[in-house]
Amino acid sequence: MTGTLFGVGLGPGDPELMTLKAHRLISSAKVIAYPAPDSGDSFARSIAASVIPETAWEIPIIVPMRVDRFPAQEIYDKAAEEIAAALDAGEDVITLCEGDPFFYGSFMYLFERLSGNYACEIVPGVTSLTACAVQLQRPLTSRTDVLTVLPGPLEDAELRPRIEQAQAIAIMKVGRHLPRLKALLNDMGLLDQAGYVERASLPEQKVTRLADVPSDRAPYFSMILIYKGDEAWTLPPSYSS
Repeated sequence: MTGTLFGVGLGPGDPELMTLKAHRLISSAKVIAYPAPDSGDSFARSIAASVIPETAWEIPIIVPMRVDRFPAQEIYDKAAEEIAAALDAGEDVITLCEGDPFFYGSFMYLFERLSGNYACEIVPGVTSLTACAVQLQRPLTSRTDVLTVLPGPLEDAELRPRIEQAQAIAIMKVGRHLPRLKALLNDMGLLDQAGYVERASLPEQKVTRLADVPSDRAPYFSMILIYKGDEAWTLPPSYSS
């Protein structure tokens, strides 16, 4: 019999935000796969590090952090082959994914390659979207408000109409696009309504008003949240990081 492929959401970074199911699966795993950058440590592995068994066979999936997605596709092809070999040997494979596997999660690329031939189980995780809202101390959305999630790399011409039509907005993957996004939101009269969170739930997290962010770029794990719906929700006057 072949093994089962598990896509396990780890949450935004704080190990205590892993679900009980994620903890159970990881702590008993014989084979663990996880994404890793081409330089530095794997963020996904670091979240689960305290519960990974010393005897586990680890399969790091080295993904260069590039804008061009096509080399990454070849990397996922190779990773899928290595994971398939473990599954064919009858081993379950626990694949770690920061956040939630199906919300901008890297696991989805393995799922599309392997789910047709192997049993798969997805374990949802706390998303960065909800984690950032908690840190800002302002609800995301309410009742019939429309929540729109947008990737920061989109051009202004695409972002502007989507922001105009929504009552609640989350802009993810801010990174080097921070200056442009701030300028756009300022032009739209929304800068004072925008909150900013980077590395939510981690010791080094930063929580502030977007207008008060001085740097010309942000880390990849950063988010802008805006609310312009019917509720009288405003940003707190100050934050403690």
